[in-house]
Amino acid sequence: MNFEADAALTASLFAVDADALGGICLRSSANPLRDQWLHLLRDLLPPASALRKIPCNIADSRLLGGLDLAATLRANRPVAERGVLASVDGGVLVVAMAERLNAHTATLLCSALEQGEIHVAREGVVLRHATRIGIVALDEGMSDDEFAPRCLLDRCAFLLDFASVSARTLLIPLHDRAQIDAARALVPNVTIETTYVQALCATAMTLGAGSIRVSILAVHAARVLAALDGRLAVIQEDAETAGRLVLAPRASVVPEMQNGDAPDNAAPPAEPAAATDSAESPPRREEAAREPAREPAREPAQEPAQGAPADMQQMQDLVLAATQSAIPSGLLSQLRAHSGPGRTAGGTTVGRFGALRKGGARGRPAGVAPAGAERSRLNIIETLRAAAPWQSVRGRAAGYKTGMQIRPEDLRVTRYKQHSRTLTIFAVDASGSSALNRLAETKGAAELLLADCYVRRDQVAVIAFRGRTADIVLPPTRSLVRAKRSLSALPGGGGTPLAAAIDAAALLASQARRRGESPVVVMLTDGRGNVARDGSKGREAGQADAISAARSFGAAKISALFVDISPRPHDLARELARGMSATYVPLPFADARSLSRLIGAANSSRPT
Repeated sequence: MNFEADAALTASLFAVDADALGGICLRSSANPLRDQWLHLLRDLLPPASALRKIPCNIADSRLLGGLDLAATLRANRPVAERGVLASVDGGVLVVAMAERLNAHTATLLCSALEQGEIHVAREGVVLRHATRIGIVALDEGMSDDEFAPRCLLDRCAFLLDFASVSARTLLIPLHDRAQIDAARALVPNVTIETTYVQALCATAMTLGAGSIRVSILAVHAARVLAALDGRLAVIQEDAETAGRLVLAPRASVVPEMQNGDAPDNAAPPAEPAAATDSAESPPRREEAAREPAREPAREPAQEPAQGAPADMQQMQDLVLAATQSAIPSGLLSQLRAHSGPGRTAGGTTVGRFGALRKGGARGRPAGVAPAGAERSRLNIIETLRAAAPWQSVRGRAAGYKTGMQIRPEDLRVTRYKQHSRTLTIFAVDASGSSALNRLAETKGAAELLLADCYVRRDQVAVIAFRGRTADIVLPPTRSLVRAKRSLSALPGGGGTPLAAAIDAAALLASQARRRGESPVVVMLTDGRGNVARDGSKGREAGQADAISAARSFGAAKISALFVDISPRPHDLARELARGMSATYVPLPFADARSLSRLIGAANSSRPT
């Protein structure tokens, strides 16, 4: 089938049994094609089923239910309110901007999908409601590091990607509501042979298609396909279609197809030769005599067209071939180049938007908490909600029935989270030993790292140390041109004031922290300090001061990467890296990509 037919078929399958199929992740920007698909799904759902849209930052009290504040204040007693999940029971929940869904809300949705009910005991009320729902996650992420939570994707049977499809594409329904209703009544009675179950599970394992839930969803999708065609048993075509729709979009490895049919394919050309050769030897005549006897043995392989399962290995190959044919060619090339496209949280470019900070007074709301000593904004609604259940008790104790008593323990504040800016500080060794050996390569490596920082939207600063001092040749900036210009104009020669360089990097990083930024230091040096902190020359004093500065740097818990640019890495540089609590990388074994990953790791491990 083409994409339009698959998209329409997916809507039909989901309308039949949204509860068992879990959900659909629809990756697309807001466009007419996405709206058209949602209208198609709405037309196929039963009239009583709700299709309700919620924002990604919905509050827990609105999602799960809890205290109805207005009714509670009027009645002077706790009054429960039904949440969105309870009100959509039997329908479909559409989650807008699912790529921004926080882990807590995603966990609540996954729990509702798994258990089919919600149990709330909070704010003086206890609620238990059935929540047999399906979820449509609208993933509007426009880059590879924006995606819906993995836990939610594991519970979605179908992943649709409209990004590469024209927004003017016309979706034609494949089924009407009467067919959907008939299939919904038939699904509980549909059976599936063990052969098909094992074939789908083997295909999921071969493609690296995620958790065991994916195989379960594929099996159920095959049963729904059979019900849509009015059959009580799954056939080969159902298994192949389920593999194409459920497993193919999740492929994370390139399968190596086993060509087990080669002997059978090679056998037919031998038959004409055996028929025309009258001087064949007795062994060949015996094989020709046995050949008709082998034909009936292959007839069961044709039975799947009438509904019977094929041989196990043959069925697995058929399902795998049908599934593999649905994997986009661009995805296969990405798999071969990067060993899997799996967009997991661990694969995100760490530090692209800076470290995540909590507890500030600005940013995106991240829940509420009891008021403390920190500066926070008072949340009036949540404060009233916390105080409301106690008003009848407090009113009787005070001897009056009107008014509302709010005590300090009722105060609630809004918590915020925001991404701080990232500052990457390059400390470049321009001393005589570095200039003699590898200053040009050092500049080249620094420029590659600068380009990567520019992509991640980091600020950069450059410290050059030579002679007796370490100077900030480039204050914090986002200008890649200025950074490259400062590096290209950097002269080489003189001593190696390593202690001064480490102190200067620590001072600049501390200033960045006070501004609310997240600093990471990249040291590019051979680690052979020969200038002391006071500017006097001497290898022993210079090395001792460098080790002391490195230990002070490590005590400040500043994230750092130590790149050893010496032609032959040695223990002095490793000792300095250990003192700084920095990741040690010898430049002969480092390239731009590995250094970029290490900077990202340093950004992810820095304190917040």
